[in-house]
Amino acid sequence: MAGSRGAEEQAAPLRGIKVVEFTHMVMGPTAGVILGDLGADVIKVEPLKGDNTRRLKGSGAGYFPMYNRNKRSIALDLKHPKGRDVALQLIQSADIVLENFRTGTMAKLGLDYESLKADHPSLIYCSLKGFLSGPYENRVALDEVTQMMGGLAYMTGLPDRPLRAGSSIIDITGGMFGVIAILSALHRRRETGEGAHVTSALFETTAFLVGQHMAQQAVSGDAPPPMSVRQSAWAVYDIFELDSGERLFVGIVSDTMWQRFCEEFGLEDWAADATLASNAGRVMARDSLLPAIRELFTPLSLAELSERLDRAGLPFSPINTPGDLFDDPHLTASGGLLPVHLTEGDHAGEQTTLPRLPVEFGNHKPPLHRDLPKTGADNAEVLRELGLDDEAISALTSEGVLGD
Repeated sequence: MAGSRGAEEQAAPLRGIKVVEFTHMVMGPTAGVILGDLGADVIKVEPLKGDNTRRLKGSGAGYFPMYNRNKRSIALDLKHPKGRDVALQLIQSADIVLENFRTGTMAKLGLDYESLKADHPSLIYCSLKGFLSGPYENRVALDEVTQMMGGLAYMTGLPDRPLRAGSSIIDITGGMFGVIAILSALHRRRETGEGAHVTSALFETTAFLVGQHMAQQAVSGDAPPPMSVRQSAWAVYDIFELDSGERLFVGIVSDTMWQRFCEEFGLEDWAADATLASNAGRVMARDSLLPAIRELFTPLSLAELSERLDRAGLPFSPINTPGDLFDDPHLTASGGLLPVHLTEGDHAGEQTTLPRLPVEFGNHKPPLHRDLPKTGADNAEVLRELGLDDEAISALTSEGVLGD
């Protein structure tokens, strides 16, 4: 038992840190779930009817269940004076505030950093925005907007058809950068006792992610084409279709890998060919190499080919869908998926499994501290911790300050 507790504490290094989260959609909740997974006590402040993200359909249906575990929920009317007072009490008891509302929204409520820092100088306040300081700072942005602005959609799509990435990658990564800033501010606070206002933004996150292509242009002098039509840096870096209809990606990205490939598949002539010994030579021979490799791979089953590529130590992957990960042998055997119960929609109450935070502390993964919360599920618990008694909590509920 003691060993189990020690393992959990090792994988929850932010235990004892309290976070108040005023967020919605993906970017802000991502920052919150990372902090929560790492052991922080995250209190999600929702509108009386709950975060609108709970009710999204289509591609947004997964936002709430993926990014809101390991949090407590309090449903609070921030426009009501008493609701604002409760929010201020929560903030006074907290180490960190997260917010990702439109610029000026928190200031109108008196919950912005400038309004709070005098009474709470050690507070770390993280704003997650569309843009950092500059000419665009008051513009409204979305993940897809900044993918277009920052050139990521151009690099993902076809030359005449920009295409957003197949995940909310900028929201998620922007939330991660927010956490990096928070952890840096926490470290500084240990030395100085002073809090800070830190900000992460979608546009600058996009710019950082496409920085490799900017550097490519600076080095080569040529604008990089979209990845869909790029000239590969390696001779073998392709998707191969098998007779079974299954597909497999294979990459051979070093001369050592080339020799292992030739050895595994009995290709002595290629292994001995000096013109193929270097990647540059293989790129020159790509037009003849690839058809021959396709002919070699096509008759093999996916299982046999995977086994041989793995034995040779080569990078490879079947072409999966997200749904395939529910049964992925590695994720299921290693505990890479966490069991949570859905709170909304036709499948409310049903259990599913979703990816853990992708880190380990030693051999320990961050655990599930709390299942997905229902709207306002923790009203009473959170307010009792602030010193309110049951009568006061009941009064706030009857006055419409708290959701019931």
